[in-house]
Amino acid sequence: MVSILGVSAFYHDSAACLVVDGDIVAAAQEERFTRLKHDHNFPRNAARYCLSEAKLSAADLDYVGFYDKPLLKFDRLLETYLDYAPSGFSSFLKALPLWMSEKLWMPDLIRTELAKAGGEDDERAAKKLGKKFQWKLLFGDHHESHAASAFYPSPFEEAAILTIDGVGEWATSSIGVGKGNEITLLKELRFPDSLGLLYSAFTYYTGFRVNSGEYKVMGLAPYGEPKYAAVIKDKLLQIREDGSLKMNHEYFSYSHGLRMTNKAFEKLFGGAPRKAESKITQREMDLARSIQVITEEVLLKMTNYARQETGMKRLCMAGGVALNCVANGRVLREVPFDDIWIQPAAGDAGGALGIALAIWHRYLAQPRLSPEKAGTWHSSRAVSKNGLSAYSDGMKGSFLGPRNTDAEVESYLKSQQAPYKKYSRKDLPGVVADLLAAGKIIGLHQGRMEFGPRALGGRSIIGDPRSPQMQSSMNLKIKYRESFRPFAPSVLREQVGDWFELEGDSPYMLLVADVAESRRRKMTAAEASLWGIDKLNVKRSEIPAVTHVDYSARIQTVRHETNPLYWEIIDAFRQKTGCPVIVNTSFNVRGEPIVCTPEDSYRCFMRTEMDFLVLETCVLDKKEQPSFRETEDWRAQFKLD
Repeated sequence: MVSILGVSAFYHDSAACLVVDGDIVAAAQEERFTRLKHDHNFPRNAARYCLSEAKLSAADLDYVGFYDKPLLKFDRLLETYLDYAPSGFSSFLKALPLWMSEKLWMPDLIRTELAKAGGEDDERAAKKLGKKFQWKLLFGDHHESHAASAFYPSPFEEAAILTIDGVGEWATSSIGVGKGNEITLLKELRFPDSLGLLYSAFTYYTGFRVNSGEYKVMGLAPYGEPKYAAVIKDKLLQIREDGSLKMNHEYFSYSHGLRMTNKAFEKLFGGAPRKAESKITQREMDLARSIQVITEEVLLKMTNYARQETGMKRLCMAGGVALNCVANGRVLREVPFDDIWIQPAAGDAGGALGIALAIWHRYLAQPRLSPEKAGTWHSSRAVSKNGLSAYSDGMKGSFLGPRNTDAEVESYLKSQQAPYKKYSRKDLPGVVADLLAAGKIIGLHQGRMEFGPRALGGRSIIGDPRSPQMQSSMNLKIKYRESFRPFAPSVLREQVGDWFELEGDSPYMLLVADVAESRRRKMTAAEASLWGIDKLNVKRSEIPAVTHVDYSARIQTVRHETNPLYWEIIDAFRQKTGCPVIVNTSFNVRGEPIVCTPEDSYRCFMRTEMDFLVLETCVLDKKEQPSFRETEDWRAQFKLD
């Protein structure tokens, strides 16, 4: 048995992943344990969990992999400072202490932290123990880790690979090929030219947090018009036919300063960046739409170029920009790839998984049996007898995190003196479906926690998509977030084509498609003439709670073999209402990481206006719960994203 622990840390979304004999045993982000969203610190708790899942100690490991090369990153920091000196001095001074104290001594730091993950709390003792570990420590290239996370768990025997994010060591995007157990990166775009950093610059300018609020810009875009797209292309960047960029850095500060944009950028777009939490105006909506249009154009060019250069019929994607599901949907529809697979933990967290698999397949030269070759996956274009093509991949639905037994759940609830009703596994789906049909909002905590930024039915808040009030209620009374934010539908895979303009699988909520024409409601002339946020409250379809203002939806298809209970809940709802779709949003409030433990779930349930909580087979009614008091305002605990 060969055990490999992959680690990503020190930028954002730190994570750990354990691979044993090529099988992904466990993976989790550190934020789920520390309750600090996007926690960048060494994933000590996540590593401890991963080891416990396989009943291993840190000393039992054979290899530990880190997802990038810190010395190359430091090389970029130094070279960039020299290029821009003295203007980047303040940024350089802020970064230098951390590099000198920790990042340049990464091997020692990793050994010490894994000793702590094993339970050694004393610093000196942990350092001493870390030096005794016999496992081999390896460092991967950032974009190779992304590429490995995209290709190796995919269903495909061979595929083109596109990785695209802010920046790794030097690369900001790359194109490559995967065949069997081999990955070859062919071309890359280098810092400071970066589509990811361009998108983050607009995230910053529209008043949202960088490396956190980019998905808000994507969600805001349909409320605006692309009135700034021409200015962006004229002043900020040149887009080449292969999708590579040449950016005009007279308008940006991210390469050397502490801000993403500068005064020239502000002059170009008519003022200072929007202040966080201030009113969102039509300008922000139009800026969001404009940068989204540019992003889609670049991604379409990149993927078309990858198709031409590699000759591959399938595409794998990873990197933070691969979380832009609107752009992904266009790639699926408009680029001549037969199939697309996107790593569900596409951002830096997925790098932990990528380096672990790269060590197994590349460093150790172990063979890879793809689902395609094994016959457990067929293209969605090949339909089987029951109307569905076979589907499997290496991510196990991305359910790779901790789970709780019924006994653990009941023990916790009794400690809180929380009333609950316990149901049989057979009866539970029908009970939950009845509550959904009655308009109740439910926190669902069942099975293993998801790896990646999307809740997929393991740690989800669910509701009835037919309700015109559901989006507003969930945003304002449950999530405590901006009203414009759309919600995603979870739909039975068997019936996705009846409700959406999508015929394949979208298991990880990373593809956007329109609601089917037959399910839409025709708007009146007055409704169609509305602009901006006024579009929000117009009922557009039979499932208004998951229909965005442009008729689009971020779709999660659900198969019984991947998530049996969740599928059965949706199917029971279908049998009761005729609708095989439910609302699915992550189980958390704004600024909080997705819940991990029963305690996290109960606390979030009591802090919000959710009606019911399902903890495995235990169902809790809010009206029956004892008074819930906290000594501090919980809203002050979480930084708003």
